[in-house]
Amino acid sequence: MIRLRLYTTLGCHLCEQLEALLATLCDAPHRLERVEISDDDALVERYGVRIPVLVDEAGQELDRGMQPERLAAWLAERGWLNEMAWQALQRQLSGETVSETARGEAKGAVLRGGRRYLG
Repeated sequence: MIRLRLYTTLGCHLCEQLEALLATLCDAPHRLERVEISDDDALVERYGVRIPVLVDEAGQELDRGMQPERLAAWLAERGWLNEMAWQALQRQLSGETVSETARGEAKGAVLRGGRRYLG
């Protein structure tokens, strides 16, 4: 199981987007440790304008991971990207609907802006 750290703060909607994308795109079992930066002045100074920041076990950081392309590339570099989920997300982001993708055969959740909506 991989261990990831997310530098965040209470009410961070961008952090929520990153977590939703991570749940969709990460193919490896993972544990996400959330680190609240507001409790530590040094963390606020380091990450305050950069959150969400995702960090792997080697200490490699990803800024702006709520952007699907950035998160997908970061995960792919580590061999953790679920390629099928990424392709489906790319189709959704390009404007295709689930029914167009599956020719009307499947119904399910649609991801818009990092949030899932029932189709």
